[in-house]
Amino acid sequence: MENKSQITNIELSNIADELLSAGCIKFGEFTLKSGLQSPIYIDLRRLISHPKLLADVARAYLSLLATLEFSRLAGLPYAAIPIATAISLAGNYPMIYPRKEVKAYGTKAEIEGEYHAGETVVVIDDLATTGGSKFEAIQKLTGAGLAVKDVVVLVDRQSGAKESLAEAGYTLHAVLTISEMLDYWEKTGKVGKDKIEATRKFLEHAK
Repeated sequence: MENKSQITNIELSNIADELLSAGCIKFGEFTLKSGLQSPIYIDLRRLISHPKLLADVARAYLSLLATLEFSRLAGLPYAAIPIATAISLAGNYPMIYPRKEVKAYGTKAEIEGEYHAGETVVVIDDLATTGGSKFEAIQKLTGAGLAVKDVVVLVDRQSGAKESLAEAGYTLHAVLTISEMLDYWEKTGKVGKDKIEATRKFLEHAK
């Protein structure tokens, strides 16, 4: 798996530090949805309470999006909708989003926003873990006649999402990977070495 040893871009290192100070990434003892005990917890929903950080994050996505071809952003509910909205405003990209629950009234839409069959959309999400949650959303988008080639996230936990998406024909792009941030925080002393090592061991065994 591709793994850069450190974050060299000043903008990205600032984002990594801001995610830490905003509590979007925490170290300690946390029980995950799976029931596993984790030494790290990533909660990117907190971005909405930090407008400057959210704006910085949106700009970081723009540099990745500039290399891709698409007509619209497709933000995934719920955590990525504010992120996709910030990207839409910063880059003047039209946005849609697939609903988690189909409306039982009105248009009964599965996808909110304007779109046209045959268009290519880029999927925007906050975090990539195994990739499972991405497929359900992609299925709704392709079921509406939209083409999906790329998925862009803020943080790749490097737990198999890149590989599982690639097997299905999709390319995952991440602003930051968890290993990049761990290497950077270890080098700068922003996070204790014991927490860094515990997290590396957990992520290795969780693959």
